[in-house]
Amino acid sequence: MLGTMTEHTPLNELGEFLKKRRSELSPRTAGLPETGGPRRVAGLRREEVAQLASISTDYYTRLEQGRMQASAPVLETLARVLHLDADERGYLFQLAGRTTVRTRRRGRQQVQPQLQRVLDDLTATPAIVQGRRGDILAWNALAAALVIDFSRIPEKQRNYPRIQFTEPAMRTLYADWETSAQISVAQLRMEAAKYPEDPRLIELVGELSTRDEQFAKWWGDHKVAARTVGTKTLNHPVVGELVLDWDTYTANTDPDQHLTVWTAVPGSATHDRLRILASWAADQDLSPSSALG
Repeated sequence: MLGTMTEHTPLNELGEFLKKRRSELSPRTAGLPETGGPRRVAGLRREEVAQLASISTDYYTRLEQGRMQASAPVLETLARVLHLDADERGYLFQLAGRTTVRTRRRGRQQVQPQLQRVLDDLTATPAIVQGRRGDILAWNALAAALVIDFSRIPEKQRNYPRIQFTEPAMRTLYADWETSAQISVAQLRMEAAKYPEDPRLIELVGELSTRDEQFAKWWGDHKVAARTVGTKTLNHPVVGELVLDWDTYTANTDPDQHLTVWTAVPGSATHDRLRILASWAADQDLSPSSALG
C-alpha cells in the first residue's frame, strides 16, 4: 500500500504512521530487555508499545486500525514512547484531529503584497514564496537563474515538489537530489496532515505516486518535516558549485505563505559566484513574478 491520500483518511494515516514508527524502533532503544530470540516483526510489537504507553493492547490496536481517536495525553505518551521528534509529534497531533485545519474550497492563492515587496527589493539574494502544497506563488529573477525559469512552467503545475520530480534538470542541479527530494516529500506529508481534504493536494500526491516510484516509496515511509532551515549544495550549469544556506520565513498575514531565501557566507566562493550569477541573470530573459502582472 502506498499510503496515497484520499479525502477521508486522517485516522487511517494515523494508524499507518504509528505502524511505521514502531517498526523502526528497536526494543533496546525503547528500553525493553533483549530476549535474544527471533522476532516475527520489525521493531516493536503492538503489545510492547501498549505496555510502554500504559494502555491496553486492544486500545492501541484500534488506534493503528483507524477505528478510534486518541486523547491528547495518550498522544503525548505515544510520542515519548516512539521517540518522535518535534516535527513528528506535531504531525501525530494533526493526524489525530487535535490541530487539523479543514480545507474549504478556496480561490487561487496569491502572494501577500508585503512578501512581493521583499522579493522586489532582493536583487542579490535568490528568493521564492511558496503557498499551500509547495505551490510557487512568486520569485525574483535570481531565483529563476538559480533553480529554474518558473515563468515557463504553467501556473497550475508551478509546484516545488512537482518540479523536483518532473523536471530532469533538478536531478543534476542538486548535488544530493535524493535527500532534497525526500525532505520535500516529508514537508508535503506535514501539509497533508494539516489539510487532509485538500483536493489539489490529493491530486498532486496521486499524480506523483503514479509517475515516480521513488516518490511513492518515500510517501509510504511517512517521514515528516517542517519548513525551517538547512544547507544545500547545487551544481549550477553556469557558475559551478554553490553551497547555500536556506531559511524560511512565514507571513503573519497568511501562515500558509512562506518566503524562502538562499544565502552564502560573505567572502566565500559561493558568495562571489552568486554575484556572477546575478550579473549573468541580468543579461538573460528571466523575469521576476511581479513582472508577469
